[in-house]
Amino acid sequence: MVYHSCYTNEDDYTKACGFPLLPLKSHIKGPAPVTDQDNTDIVDEAITFFRANVFFRNFDIKSSADKLLIYLTFYINVALKRLEGCRTLAGGTKAIINLGLENVPVPGEAGFPFGGLFALPQSQEEAELFRNYLKQIREETSGRLLSVAYRPNGTPNKWWLAFAKRKFMNIIIP
Repeated sequence: MVYHSCYTNEDDYTKACGFPLLPLKSHIKGPAPVTDQDNTDIVDEAITFFRANVFFRNFDIKSSADKLLIYLTFYINVALKRLEGCRTLAGGTKAIINLGLENVPVPGEAGFPFGGLFALPQSQEEAELFRNYLKQIREETSGRLLSVAYRPNGTPNKWWLAFAKRKFMNIIIP
């Protein structure tokens, strides 16, 4: 059984490309609303559920927040693939920063992994809002992922990096 997001009330959040802009407990500037540090946000859910959800080839969507969970699971998989060769926290941080500097495609652009899952943006403003949200959430996910992929002494956590070899939903990671 796939783990689903607890954000099921879709009317409470702004949407872009049929995708809710869920709140984050983040200090990174961006379009996402800020939530309390005590609350669980979608990044916490994605990291917590990653090791279980990555084994599934099919993912039934119960809410549009599940689309974000799918995107973040894929992004975590890509990030772990980049971290796979890094033997220190400093090397991993450099790899994650380089991943963050890459262009973030939105639906309808080349390189977006889930073309049929998300609606195309209706305007250029919606596309930029969605791109900025994805940048913000990817940056937040990367920072939190480093804290679980590496131990406090800076060595890799093999119980996390072993999942870099998995393909999520049979998507080949570039």
